[in-house]
Amino acid sequence: MINLILAEDNELVRIGLRTIFKDKGVQIVGEATDSEELLSLIKSFDAEIVLIDYTSFGFEIDVIPKALALRSNLKFVAITPVQSGQTLIHALKSGVVSHIKKDCSIAEIVDAVNETAKGKKFFCGQILETINKEGIDVEELGDTEFSCEPIALSQREIEVITLIAEGMTNVEISDKLFLSKHTVNTHRKNIMNKLGVKNTAGIVMYAVKENFTTPNKYLFSTDE
Repeated sequence: MINLILAEDNELVRIGLRTIFKDKGVQIVGEATDSEELLSLIKSFDAEIVLIDYTSFGFEIDVIPKALALRSNLKFVAITPVQSGQTLIHALKSGVVSHIKKDCSIAEIVDAVNETAKGKKFFCGQILETINKEGIDVEELGDTEFSCEPIALSQREIEVITLIAEGMTNVEISDKLFLSKHTVNTHRKNIMNKLGVKNTAGIVMYAVKENFTTPNKYLFSTDE
């Protein structure tokens, strides 16, 4: 039996999830309607999985690392509306193990919890499509480390990094900064070389680390 906590502010959604997991080898030990309540439940119950919509009212992405500080073996499965690649990166870096969408099939929702409980990662087809489209390396996200050595970035490179982290494409950045697409692409390559990262995910992680942007700022982005 898998002990599960539901973290969702919408009562109708919680009722639906209760119904889905009935007789599926999952015991719902608590239901949280906001971050504070979730942390309280984690202290009180020995749960293995938290199924969370971190975009729902009363929750924020920062509750995940706080929860993991209380119980490090806890595993988070996110179930949200459509999210951008940048938001997925923030979620995965915050401690989300598996990610599905609210309009996924019942089988996918159940599989996500079961597979995560076994120590595996699970992403529904739509989330995988976004991950692949954005070039996100899920395994690399958990292992990437940034050097403590100072990195010499120009003001223009910082601007480009910030706009990349905000989800802008090279074309959008070139329009905003009045640069050619070739120049923006050159900046992107130079930035990746300086940071020692291989993809957009690494640039976004650096931007968050250096407070050029924040995990919560683009939480509700629905760009694909």
